[in-house]
Amino acid sequence: MTFSEFKSKITSPLLWGNLLGMILFIVLLAFGVWKGLDIYTHHGESVRVPDIKGMPLNDARYALNQAGLNAIVVDSSYNRNQMPGTILEQTPAGGTNVKLGRDIYLTLNSQHSPTVAFPDIADNCSLREAEARLKALGIKLAPYEYVDGEADWVYGVKCEGRTIDAGERISTDIPVVLQVGKGYENDFRDSYTDSLGTEAPALTDGSIEGFEL
Repeated sequence: MTFSEFKSKITSPLLWGNLLGMILFIVLLAFGVWKGLDIYTHHGESVRVPDIKGMPLNDARYALNQAGLNAIVVDSSYNRNQMPGTILEQTPAGGTNVKLGRDIYLTLNSQHSPTVAFPDIADNCSLREAEARLKALGIKLAPYEYVDGEADWVYGVKCEGRTIDAGERISTDIPVVLQVGKGYENDFRDSYTDSLGTEAPALTDGSIEGFEL
């Protein structure tokens, strides 16, 4: 190819027309993508998230839809001070500015209180230990029921009038009754007899011979 032929090719109107057409196409494509992303992401548009905590689920959905937002329930928890089926938590929080169409994640108050596996405490631990273990699990305690037996020893557990066993799942909202030993009236006399090997003398003036009470 001679120099004159090469020069004629690179100065051809057809070649430069194609190049300009390609450049124009790329510019228009980039501009279209940019504007399309703005439209898709609602660039520059925002709405304030309504505070829907404490609302029933249907009311919360309506309030979010009116604001151009989506309600999605992702979790549940339990709060005895709130009505079942109401909103406990929301993400993002109320008052936050977000883009239109944003998903708002909700935590719903459960219909039922949580349950726990009851520990093995019947005839297995003292009253103090039983109270500590049950309170750590969030189990509520009702007044004790005293039974014959060693003082402050747990002999059984009742819930709603029936005996419950270790491993049984119970609601943390229902109190349990510990059956506690009330002690023996003659505990002191028995311990005195066992230690001395003799029968303790009868009480007369509030003392035992050789011992002041």
